Amino acid sequence: MSADVQFASLPAASTRHLPRVRAGKGRVAASALRVGSLLAFASILVVFSLTAPYFLTIGNIGNVLGQSAIAGVLAIGLTIVLIAGGSNVVTGGIDLSLAANMGLSAATYATLIQLGYGDLTAAGGALFTGLAIGAVNAAAVVFAGIVPLLATLAVMNVVAGLELVLTQNTVVPASTDFLTAMSASDGFGIPVLAYVLMGFTALAAAIVQYTPLGLRLYAAGEFPDAARAAGLPLKRLLAGAFVVSGLCGGFAGILSVSYLSGSTTGSGEMLLPVVVIALLGSVFSRRLVPTITGTLVSALFVGFLINGFQLLNLPSTLVSGVQGLLILIVVSATTLLRKREI
Repeated sequence: MSADVQFASLPAASTRHLPRVRAGKGRVAASALRVGSLLAFASILVVFSLTAPYFLTIGNIGNVLGQSAIAGVLAIGLTIVLIAGGSNVVTGGIDLSLAANMGLSAATYATLIQLGYGDLTAAGGALFTGLAIGAVNAAAVVFAGIVPLLATLAVMNVVAGLELVLTQNTVVPASTDFLTAMSASDGFGIPVLAYVLMGFTALAAAIVQYTPLGLRLYAAGEFPDAARAAGLPLKRLLAGAFVVSGLCGGFAGILSVSYLSGSTTGSGEMLLPVVVIALLGSVFSRRLVPTITGTLVSALFVGFLINGFQLLNLPSTLVSGVQGLLILIVVSATTLLRKREI
């Protein structure tokens, strides 16, 4: 049973604290928002297929899947933090350091390759870098008590500075047989990175949405008072979510090196698409809560949206404006609907 509907399984001691939810208009409005989002996704595909050249070709679809892999992995990490920390992005779950984390992890990987180390050592260095950044976020938020928005913003700037020091603000190339294999495509033109994204999503969804651990994460984020009364270790769950998010940043760094054949400057530009994907993913769930599968759909939605704009030669500033508008619409809609339900 999915964590999307498992809240009835919380211990009896905690049910006294759960908010009373009105099932009428709130559920109808939530369903309308979800269906409307899916229709918008389908409409965008139709419009771009009619106006943008080569939009629905196998090669372009594979290109979108490959490009979405890096942002998708980062957004899954952010989604886990949103689940464990709650929907309030100021006092709850948010990790603004993910894009910078990916940049430093990619730089670590590429630098180790340049120094003559193998892929295994380089991958271990990238994952350790991401893990360390996640641990710093966890310590700042859980143990120091700093608001997540400020804590991860500070960590983001420190990590971005470390990347500049390591790379001297230059591209660090990296080329190995492993990276070549990761950047390749199959006989149908589907990149290996697309399969990596699907496999990573399946693993994350299996853990977060279909295990007791995932249920505890949802309980800690949505019903902290009930979870605390049930004896759940809220601080450890939130700290673990930040550590896993950091690990996702390290893994995305490896994917970035394979996709770009090295590390590159400007990783901070990934932050806005990642936040859009993670927040937008909630509208693809039945209860307007973040889910891993919803994040995957959202990643593809944003990926095709950006790709369509690129094929139509629309300015990048318009793309950023649309992404910001999506954040505003999604946060406003979900907040209003949740207030009506409670």
